[in-house]
Amino acid sequence: MKRKSLVVACVLVAALAALAVWADEGLWTYNNFPTQLVEQRYQFSPSDPWLDHLRLSSVRFNNGGSGSFVGPNGLVMTNHHVGSDCIQELSSAEHDYMADGFYAPTRAREKRCPNLELNVLMSIADVTAEVNADVKPGTSDADRSAAQRAAMARLEKECADQTGLRCDVVTLYEGGVFNLYRYKKYTDVRLVFAPESEVAFYGGDPDNFTYPRYDLDVAFFRVYENDQPARVEHSLTWNPNGVREGDVIFVSGNPGSTGRQLTLAQLEFLRDTAYPWRIQVFKSRLKALYEFSAAGAENARVARDLILSYENSLKATVGYQGGLLDPGLMAEKAAGEKAMRAEVAAKPVLAAESGPVWDSLAAAEKTYAGMYYEHQLLEQFIGLRQSRLFQIARHLVRLPVEKAKPNPTRLREYRDSNLASLEQDLFSEAPIHASMEEVVLARVFAEMVDSLGADHVVVKQILAGQSPRQAAARFVAGSKLADVGERRRLAEGGAAAAHASNDTMVQLVRLVDPAARAVRKRFEDEVDAVERKNGSLLAKLLFALRGTTQYPEATFTLRLSYGEVKGYVDEGRPRRWFTTFKGLYELEAGTPPYRLPQRWLDRKNRLNLDTPFNFVNTADIIGGNSGSPVVNRSGELVGIVFDGNIQQLPNRFLYTDEQARTVAVHAAGILEALRKIYGAQALVRELRRAGSGQPASAARKRPAAE
Repeated sequence: MKRKSLVVACVLVAALAALAVWADEGLWTYNNFPTQLVEQRYQFSPSDPWLDHLRLSSVRFNNGGSGSFVGPNGLVMTNHHVGSDCIQELSSAEHDYMADGFYAPTRAREKRCPNLELNVLMSIADVTAEVNADVKPGTSDADRSAAQRAAMARLEKECADQTGLRCDVVTLYEGGVFNLYRYKKYTDVRLVFAPESEVAFYGGDPDNFTYPRYDLDVAFFRVYENDQPARVEHSLTWNPNGVREGDVIFVSGNPGSTGRQLTLAQLEFLRDTAYPWRIQVFKSRLKALYEFSAAGAENARVARDLILSYENSLKATVGYQGGLLDPGLMAEKAAGEKAMRAEVAAKPVLAAESGPVWDSLAAAEKTYAGMYYEHQLLEQFIGLRQSRLFQIARHLVRLPVEKAKPNPTRLREYRDSNLASLEQDLFSEAPIHASMEEVVLARVFAEMVDSLGADHVVVKQILAGQSPRQAAARFVAGSKLADVGERRRLAEGGAAAAHASNDTMVQLVRLVDPAARAVRKRFEDEVDAVERKNGSLLAKLLFALRGTTQYPEATFTLRLSYGEVKGYVDEGRPRRWFTTFKGLYELEAGTPPYRLPQRWLDRKNRLNLDTPFNFVNTADIIGGNSGSPVVNRSGELVGIVFDGNIQQLPNRFLYTDEQARTVAVHAAGILEALRKIYGAQALVRELRRAGSGQPASAARKRPAAE
């Protein structure tokens, strides 16, 4: 979500000139944070203890978001929409915590999430040499990639065995660098507080990716160890005054993915093939879910979280596509790539080392276009894995097969170091709703007919002469995998049990799996391997021409961004840097999405309506940063990221901060709501006491002579 990237120096001719214009750009790793740039821009230089404290106070939600410790007794804050998986899973027709909110005034009343894992980054080590140790000169792209994956699995297992931590080898700079990230993992996570979804997502889909905003998009959880609240050494001090205009702020979170280093051919593939298809799929699934939801109140309840997820994905993808359809953005990308190719051609040594990098990547995109629909529908996230029952069945079929192989040769998700997390998900007690499973699966089968053709061998086997809806009903009705005990029975029986099972969802997986594995191997060998090899060559060119002080693409790993609290002008209209509770009530219309919960209407007179509620800043973020803490130069928590405006979406590819803004909930507004609307005095007292572990000298202005 920002435009014109420093790391995509591969599309910049003058990096210093770009830096001068877009000074707040950067999704920086903690082991390469540009303290000198921050000092030049904001006259403040974060010290190593300051950075360590913020890193160890930051939390990754493994379901796709960020958070932070805000109390020494394991108290964690994130967005309501990041925590909504748990909130929805804990809800029922009798206790709808999404609609009514939730608050546990005592520890005994906190509710354990069925399937949530939180990670804290403890350390980073460069393992590039180890990952590439078995890559021999002249090795094919596919064999090179396989050797790297094997080395990654070995390093992760060795690390996990030695430390007891979660260990992930992270690919940076498109394969130019590999870092080993070591995480402390928490799996006993309990819900403490969540507001009603009507105020957490006030304005709904119409206001998503817009500003001004008026959302209390926060939720609080607590991590436990040995059935006791975890004692954490580092947590953020809460600044009850929040921020003011012009303040420098820092955002610590886990941005998901960016495309700032992609070549022109890769961007054209997204624009012409991937995004149009995804937009069509999201729209069709939403239509089916809207119809399902309209059939009754309980349908509406169980479908609500998935609908919000699809609405968000659709709007984001339309925004990304809008950037790629912008002739100016693509022209700038093309000009930058042309300039860099000319620079490389002028240096014979670099030209010889890099070879036909751009042409090889363009050829890989053409190859991928020919298998894209199969890869997505049979193997990737947009296809059958949207069905929870299918996802469970796939693990039950694949897990014993993969575990029988040596760890380095398995599919990545079944490596030893990931098995504990996978099994937690597999045996989660989270409820599964058969009626919604049918709706989702029917849409996937219809998409298969539309995209792969009714005569495709897998499609014919699945449908067996039935309509997509009839086939979906058959597979769901004949499955017992909603029962965790049945899952455990099949898992304990291994490959023989999965092979002999007459469970219809297991049978569906057995139908799909040979083709899914085949298209995955083709993708890994003919597309991913080529992208990794040539992406790493591009990274080497980048380092040779621009130096090594660049930031890598986002990888859903911890990054630190910086910026300032600042409004902007939108089509001639000034946008003030903050909103207030007064503006919230001015929008209240009594009907969704501008309807406030009853307690907000009843207790309006308790509030100071001039209290800042939401605010904007120039920090660089992307999806995955949701829930990231916003801190000031003293390392104090002053807000929490929950969105970006619509102008920020094309920044996925090319960064600007002229209008693009990060949107956050103001710390003062959170306290005001907790105290005066929810009466959450115990939680407020805990927040007021928070802030252990920060060194007194952690934040300081470095003398100019240093």
